[in-house]
Amino acid sequence: MNKELLIKNGRVIDPANDRDEVCDVLIVDEKFAEVGKIDRQVDNTIDASGMIVSPGLIDIHVHFREPGDEEEETIASGSAAAVAAGFTSVVCMPNTKPPIQDETDVEYIHRKGRQSRKTHVYTMGSVTKDRQGVELAEMGFMAEAGAVGFTDDGSGIQDPSVMLRAMKYGKMFDKVISQHCQDDSYGKGGAMNAGYHATVLGLPGIDNLAEEAMLWRDIQLVKKTNVRYHAQHISTAGSAELIRRAKKLSLPITCEVTPHHLILTDENCYDYDTNFKVNPPLRTAVDIEALKQAVKDGVVDALACDHAPHLQSEKELEFLSAPFGIASLECALSLYVKALIEPGIIDWPSLITMMTIGPAEIIGIDKGSMTIGRQGDITIIDPDAEYIIDTSKWFSKGRNCPYQGWKVKAQVQKTIVGGEIRFQM
Repeated sequence: MNKELLIKNGRVIDPANDRDEVCDVLIVDEKFAEVGKIDRQVDNTIDASGMIVSPGLIDIHVHFREPGDEEEETIASGSAAAVAAGFTSVVCMPNTKPPIQDETDVEYIHRKGRQSRKTHVYTMGSVTKDRQGVELAEMGFMAEAGAVGFTDDGSGIQDPSVMLRAMKYGKMFDKVISQHCQDDSYGKGGAMNAGYHATVLGLPGIDNLAEEAMLWRDIQLVKKTNVRYHAQHISTAGSAELIRRAKKLSLPITCEVTPHHLILTDENCYDYDTNFKVNPPLRTAVDIEALKQAVKDGVVDALACDHAPHLQSEKELEFLSAPFGIASLECALSLYVKALIEPGIIDWPSLITMMTIGPAEIIGIDKGSMTIGRQGDITIIDPDAEYIIDTSKWFSKGRNCPYQGWKVKAQVQKTIVGGEIRFQM
């Protein structure tokens, strides 16, 4: 007997299939079977009147801390947070303890994700052994095991010859090479954005050049290798311009931005609140405006929250000693709405594009659309629902969130993975 789920009367936004209309969606045996006006009766029916019905949201940059720091987050707790946030697919970063650097590690992450039975959990593998930037990790074996790409996230690969070899291997295996763009010559030991506010606070800074110099270098290497290259969490006006120019040359380069780099500035660090300490650091209002313009112009391909949970005891250290990172997975959608939709920079279809088919294409997975025959992953959103961000109610273990108490709009009502409701309000 077929297992059916019918979603009625929602505003279906499916950018991959150029669809934005009030209609119905039918899932049969875990896969999309029909999208349009569906008149027949189905026992398992959801009335989505007044809601946005989107392909399942995808975040290609999260830190679930397992293995090694399970007290901060586990794949189980992170997966529960993901579906509560509307994400049906996430990509874990490999900077765990030990790092994800061989096929056994990749298989471990995937197995733990399946056991959690919440969201689809993917992982990237490390580019270099122990993320030291010296010797390449077992990229081929990790690719065979299902790694969707490679990155030493948290550390930029300093040696251009190592990066060039990594790109050649990435091209060979048709995997994306993702880079945390930070040249340590301009920012090693820094705690916040270099500039006036860092000087006033007496804190060492991370210059814009740290990001832009490495990004410029990597663009030259992409010209040589033609590998699929992804710039993670760009944060400066200069980076946005470099990506814009690279795309005009039709280079296979993509990029992502985070909510905090669209909303917060280095002025937020004035109280030495370590919840605002993140890497790359919060920049200036000028950088924010440039990033928003890049989003509007289609230069930015994906929105990724860089969910980075930490223990409260770690974040209570002095600013210089506290770890970088913001936990924001469960409020990410609302923050994007606040930063981009409420000011009229983009509309809902554009936002959904950068949270579904955009990230899916970057990592090469068969997700992010309601194409008939694909797995039935759906996010149902109430775009007008207002709520107060309350980290005490989160599924994530992370509480290091500077948005605590903010009033925001757009709340996930249901998250459906493979035709099964995995979360509902």
